Amino acid sequence: MKKSQIWLERLGIGSLFLTLISFAVALTINARFIYVADIHYLNILDFVNLSKERLLENYDQLIAFLNRPWVTELNLPDFTMSEGGKAHFYDVKKLFLFDYGVFLVTFIPSILFCLHLRKKRRFWRLIRPFQWGMAAPVAFLSLLVIGFDRFFIMFHQIFFTNDDWMFDPATDPIINVLPEQYFMHCFFFFFILIEVLFLIMIMIGKKEVQGDRIR
Repeated sequence: MKKSQIWLERLGIGSLFLTLISFAVALTINARFIYVADIHYLNILDFVNLSKERLLENYDQLIAFLNRPWVTELNLPDFTMSEGGKAHFYDVKKLFLFDYGVFLVTFIPSILFCLHLRKKRRFWRLIRPFQWGMAAPVAFLSLLVIGFDRFFIMFHQIFFTNDDWMFDPATDPIINVLPEQYFMHCFFFFFILIEVLFLIMIMIGKKEVQGDRIR
């Protein structure tokens, strides 16, 4: 196999990794059912004088702001917000849009790469990389189980360059209805989703190998 082909294959595998990861992130940040379930599981309504329906209206408006590039103002009907709080959500919005950008940029190359693998019957090449890929989420899940507080702080220190994420409930009461445990459940969902997507890639590769053996 030529060096150029090897590097193209590595780029294809890298692109496929980015597509699947960004897809898993997109599904997670829009997994409304997690928040709906946590309203009851974490007794979130005990910390706010709102009905479940009204709270979800605020949640939906926040998610709409984070998801839509053309929405530039964040104004929640039932929550006041400091300038630092608004600045943090603007930073989160940038991360949301960056994730969607990664997905859009890598999606077509990943599809073309998969079609190439199918044509050449080289899906087996995905087995080893995605087996290694499955090990990373397991390691992160271990960290979550050991101490999510520390992981949560490290996550913010890596992805944010300021302390705006350290909300004061007095000036940013929105933090009362976005408890840390909710984010932990989102992380769990993301890592489980990644494991499933990577496992599918491995199974496709193994199925091809088994088919070749039968022939």
